[in-house]
Amino acid sequence: MQPDSSRISNGSAPPARRRGRLAPEAYIEGVLQGDRVTLARAITIIESDLESDGELAAEILQGILAEAGDSLRVGITGVPGAGKSTFIDVLGMHIVRDRGEKVAVLSVDPSSPVSGGSILGDKTRMERLSVEERAFIRPSPARGHLGGVARRTRETILLCEAAGYRNILVETVGVGQSETAVRSMTDFFLLLMLAGAGDELQGIKRGILEMLDAMAINKADGDNRLEADRARVQYAGALHLFPPSPDGWTPRVVTCSALANEGIREIWEMVLQHHEKMRASGWFLRRRRQQALAWMRELVLAGLEEEFFRNPAVRDRMPALEEAVRTAQATSFTAARELLALFRNRPRLRQSDAAPARSSSRPPGPDRGFQIKE
Repeated sequence: MQPDSSRISNGSAPPARRRGRLAPEAYIEGVLQGDRVTLARAITIIESDLESDGELAAEILQGILAEAGDSLRVGITGVPGAGKSTFIDVLGMHIVRDRGEKVAVLSVDPSSPVSGGSILGDKTRMERLSVEERAFIRPSPARGHLGGVARRTRETILLCEAAGYRNILVETVGVGQSETAVRSMTDFFLLLMLAGAGDELQGIKRGILEMLDAMAINKADGDNRLEADRARVQYAGALHLFPPSPDGWTPRVVTCSALANEGIREIWEMVLQHHEKMRASGWFLRRRRQQALAWMRELVLAGLEEEFFRNPAVRDRMPALEEAVRTAQATSFTAARELLALFRNRPRLRQSDAAPARSSSRPPGPDRGFQIKE
């Protein structure tokens, strides 16, 4: 496949495309037609760290943008053992079978410590949903990205929307100090909890409670029903201590059992009620616009970080400063200031004049952005 003849903004030719890649038009057409194989291949390009794939990804996203955005995005997180995957499996089956709609599940798995890839544990637990024709499940490795989501989850959402999936479920790795990132890319934020798991009110972070739209106490079945209802009352009382949400929605606390398929339908009805209320009040569009701007700023910061680590002056000086910090010969503060000074003061040529950075000295991580001539 010959490289695309398009040019980037400064007139230079894009980097050679990786062998096996299609033309951007092929990916765009396949995604818009709802072809799941092409959708999966497009997501692989979006998640790639190769510079050539970055150019291709930008073309694909621009090509499908007009058909994206028309979906209900639901973020789902929870404490370890809360049964997130089982819950999503049952909820997805309700959407597919009972409502006759399509659903995409973006499941963020812990990364393999060896390969860095997804362990794929969540998909194997969604046994019924994974074989449904109207369901698309995409596990992605967290790869150290904070917030409980993958680095390209937002772009993946756009691709799924363009492929015709009007219900997007984003499952995070699990509750932690930075799991609230999923709130910045979804319309409804659901927290799954358990009853009888210790001091529940101290076991989760305040930031989660302030951002959630609903909390569901899962595994409310058998002998655990009474304990689950008691926990529901506790959490409902705790949520009332927070200031009311500016969008006018009052977070709700409910009980459910994914195993017994109880309360799942009611939870989805609540999500739909929230969706209608936000659209009617104008908060839906307002939140989407705010999310898009926050997304842009995050990408700018990520691009600056990538450029920083590929700067030749920074690359050359980094090993010595790291060793000085490691051996307590220099403080982290001083070393960081020196590296930033090198980055700011080093003349950076136009991209058209730039040569590829030396692959042997590249730091691990993203490999897209500007190349700087030494």
